[in-house]
Amino acid sequence: MPQEHIQRNAQQQPQELQESIEEERSQQQVQDLDAVLDDIESTLESNAEEYVSSFVQKGGQ
Repeated sequence: MPQEHIQRNAQQQPQELQESIEEERSQQQVQDLDAVLDDIESTLESNAEEYVSSFVQKGGQ
């Protein structure tokens, strides 16, 4: 019985480690996305009119 318990723990550890790694990656991706969105927001706040006008189609385009 004790050997069975040790084997289960040994098998669970890699899975728990994998889940922990995936959680850290997910959190890092969320932080990276937030940073990009914050950068976009600050750009729009500082020069929204210029940004929007860059997408306006000009004659002949």
